[in-house]
Amino acid sequence: MQIHLSPRHLTLTASIHSYVAEKIGHLEQLADHIIAAHVVLMHDENKTKKHTVKVHLAVAGPDIHAEDTEDDLYAAIDKVVAKLSMQLRKRKTKIASHKKHLTQLAAEGRKRGYKRL
Repeated sequence: MQIHLSPRHLTLTASIHSYVAEKIGHLEQLADHIIAAHVVLMHDENKTKKHTVKVHLAVAGPDIHAEDTEDDLYAAIDKVVAKLSMQLRKRKTKIASHKKHLTQLAAEGRKRGYKRL
């Protein structure tokens, strides 16, 4: 999986880079079909001095997006990764149940004597 980091109004240090790579890398355990991840790290200096993290995961089918804003950058990264993991689990369950449903339909068709198309 390719991870692309885009810092906006903050300096990308080695520790931030490794932390993001580690957290996004853990998502591959949930779904091995992730093609790429684009992570945007933003710091709002003017109004609230908050950090915003936006992540776009490129996967087969509809892409997955998540965003979170926190006072601490690392907390925002953690919350975004939690949101993405929930979305990936939901997607995996949905795909598995759809495959199970198709298998059940095929088995019922064979019982009734229908041939598979």
